[in-house]
Amino acid sequence: MKTRLNARSYALPFAALALFACAKPASDTLAGYGEAQYVYLAAMDGGRIAKLNVREGDVVAAGAVLAELDTARVNAAAQGAGSAEAAQARSARALDEAVRRAQADADLARANLSRSQALYEKGFIARARLDIDSAGARAANAAVAQTRAERDASARRTGAASADTRLARTRVSDATLRAPAAGRIERIYHRPGEIVGAGAPVLALLPQDSMKVRFFAPEARLNDFKPGTRVAIGCDGCAKDLTGRVSFVASEPQFTPPVIYSLDEREKLVFLVEAIPDAPDAIRPGLPVDVRLLP
Repeated sequence: MKTRLNARSYALPFAALALFACAKPASDTLAGYGEAQYVYLAAMDGGRIAKLNVREGDVVAAGAVLAELDTARVNAAAQGAGSAEAAQARSARALDEAVRRAQADADLARANLSRSQALYEKGFIARARLDIDSAGARAANAAVAQTRAERDASARRTGAASADTRLARTRVSDATLRAPAAGRIERIYHRPGEIVGAGAPVLALLPQDSMKVRFFAPEARLNDFKPGTRVAIGCDGCAKDLTGRVSFVASEPQFTPPVIYSLDEREKLVFLVEAIPDAPDAIRPGLPVDVRLLP
């Protein structure tokens, strides 16, 4: 299973835009919005969706099976790879035994040559006998080298077959989409029976603690919002005591984004600041918020 973590900004409703344009916040308050970091779940290989176990809005635990793709094709490939690996392993074991036999023959040939050399020096055998035993020893050593080379090549083929098997089994496992973290199913893009391409998202998960607040601070107030600074977060319908912690401050300024434009803020250079709410579930993606320093 492949997961992709993307930050996605939700455009605010026209009513929220009008609210920002018409209402002037307090001087110590900065405007922003909630943003979610979704996890898009997809399979490395495409295929037909066989089963979908969740609906939009469902809360799921980490590791929960969310969807399954048809595995008939990848199961067959995995079985074939496993059979090829087993056959190659048998061949490798046979060559190991062949190396042991060849080495034993070479040891015997060297012993015969040593004995023949001693007998020849004492005049007990002819030169022809010594030459025969010498040739036999050379042939036995060559057989050892050849058999070892075949065994080494077989070991490489066995390693390649093992890698193919692991890959095939991974593809089978990848066809089951599991939740990488606890969270809520936000969007389902495909249903059972549909064919999805490799890497195409099947559904989107909003993990717990994945919400953040983005707001924009003018340069004059940048030192007020250093990473780690505690802030108060306000929004319509939010708890009154909602707080958070600054986690990121942009190094480069930008013009005030259109999403929070007002007559008082246009043409100003501001810095993007992000804060992690202490209660992430209290804020919805795209919800307009006001941020201020805690007293």
